[in-house]
Order: sequence, then C-alpha cells, then structure tokens
Amino acid sequence: MAEILIAPDALTVVVAAILRAAGSDQREADLVAANLVEANLAGHDSHGVGMLPRYIEVVLAGDLPPNQHPTIELDTGPLLRVNGNGGYGQVIGMETMEFGIARARQHGVCLVSLTNSHHLGRIGQWAEQCVAAGLVSVHFVNVLPRPMVAPFAGRDGRFSTNPFCVGIPLKEQPPFILDFATSRIAAGKVRVAYNKGEALKPETLLDAAGEPTTDPRHLVVAPLGALLPFGEHKGYGLAMACELMAGAVAGGQTLHEAGSTRKQIINNMLSILIDPRIYGTQDVCTQQAAAFVDWVKASPPRGDQEVLIAGDPERRTKAQRSAHGIPVDERTWEEIRAAAKRVNVTIPN
Repeated sequence: MAEILIAPDALTVVVAAILRAAGSDQREADLVAANLVEANLAGHDSHGVGMLPRYIEVVLAGDLPPNQHPTIELDTGPLLRVNGNGGYGQVIGMETMEFGIARARQHGVCLVSLTNSHHLGRIGQWAEQCVAAGLVSVHFVNVLPRPMVAPFAGRDGRFSTNPFCVGIPLKEQPPFILDFATSRIAAGKVRVAYNKGEALKPETLLDAAGEPTTDPRHLVVAPLGALLPFGEHKGYGLAMACELMAGAVAGGQTLHEAGSTRKQIINNMLSILIDPRIYGTQDVCTQQAAAFVDWVKASPPRGDQEVLIAGDPERRTKAQRSAHGIPVDERTWEEIRAAAKRVNVTIPN
C-alpha cells in the first residue's frame, strides 16, 4: 500500500488540532501530539499517530476523560503510589516521572507505581525522561483490558503485550534504552501490517482456533486470535513478571478475564528510579558502563551488519525521518482523517 511523507512539525500540528477539538486543552493536545509523532520519528509506528483514531473513539465513548492529571495516593519520599485517573498516558506518564525524578534526586532511589493510566505510549519515552535527568530506570508495564498474547504452549490470549524497559545514561555517548513488548511484536505493529497489507513473520500470531497464521487480520478483525510471546518460555516468564509487578505489586489490576469490548487501553506501571550520584556509584557506573559498551560494539560484525546497542536504531531512524518526513500509509491516513471528521476538523487529503 502506498505511503505519504509528512513533515514532523506539520503532522504534530494536525494531531494536536484533532485532540484539541476532542476536548483536550492546548497543553495536553501539544504533549500527546508530540509524543505520538516522536514514536513515529523513532520508527515505532505502532505507537505513533496511528493510535489517534482509537484515542478519539475512546474519548467520544466517555472512557478517556481529557485534561486529567495524576494524583499521589501514597508518598513516603522514596515510595510513591500514583493514580492516573484514566487520563491520557502521554501526560500522566510524564508528570508521574517528574514526581519520581524529584524523589530519586532527594533520596537516591524512588519506587513509583502508576495505576489506572490510559495508554502510556512508547515506554522508552519515560526511560529517556529519566536518563535526561541522570537517572537509571527500570519499568514493568501491564495492559488492560483485552487478552491478546497466548502463554507459552497455550492457544488463546491470557495477557497482553506487557512492555519491559530499562534506561541507563552513558557518559559522552547516547544512553542505553531497552524497550520492548514481551510479545513477538507489539500489537500496534500488527495493525500497521494490516493497514499496509503485509504478512507477519511465521511463529508470530495464532488465529482464533489457536493455529499459526501470518495474516494480521486475525488480531484486528473478529474472531480474534493471539500473539505469541517472544523467546518462548523466557518471554512468557517476563510477560508474567510484568503483569504481576505492574498489575499486582503496584496496586493496579491484573488481567484475569476475557470478554471486554471496551476500546480503552489501561496501563499500570511499576518503575524503579536510581540516582547513581547519591548511591555513590556514579564514577564507577560511568567508567564500567562505557568500557562494557565499547567492548561489545568492538565485536567483529557478521556480514554487512553492525553491532548496535539498544536505542541506536531509534536514534538513526529519527535522524532519517526528521530530515525526510514520516511515512504514513494511506489506510492509516484515511483513519486519521475520519477521526478528525468525527470532531469536526478538516485535514488535507
């Protein structure tokens, strides 16, 4: 399917206008739009502007209240428990990380749980916010309410894509940002493949009968199948750890029933923020981390490949798309235009 190239700034303006018309104030519209476009710039179209039609649908259904902010339910200093009040995760996530960063700088560490947030988007955004403040961070996330990932050896969805993320600042070089869904691919990447008319790689998806398929429609059009976890039993175990850490330990909710038809995406997240400066390990961390990264990247490459670290592909894609524009497939653009029409905004063809 054909794609169009859109300049990042122009795309941000369009998305913000739609969000504003759907009820967000200007600050929220700008933050959500910038976050979505940033995901596209990083090459993660699954978490980019293609999510906007679903957001508008959920807003109009009354399940995503605009202009919400997180409220602190427990604050002991290094321990925070925060309620997202069902608001846009792009705002809730940023403001919650601001709380956590302030406490970690004061106490050296902060354990912050965020419950009841709408879709937090690309979790790497929150690790990047932490490393920009000089902090190390670890994030466990679960996703409600639709089970769409099968357990290892299972045939139907029992949990969702449950992201895991780690951010580590590196002196005089870009940070280490590890951010991935615990399913073979993120659910949004299935939507992107469906919109583009592309097949998935084998051993990625099961159909509604629990049989392997490469057709992305089986996660988009009912009857719905299920994604497989990455790494067989290892990815399955990490997915369960994310569910239990974010959905239970953090005081949120685990996914333990099927049948919901609601379009909202609720995230819970348990984050560990560490300030190496106060912890007394900053000099050692800086030296050892740089030495290790240099050692790893010096490995002789296989063929025409290059040894990279987590975060490098996103940075390269951002540079390329910033210069040449963000590709948006025709079906996704039509979905965005339809969402705009629902809130009485007209955008170009």
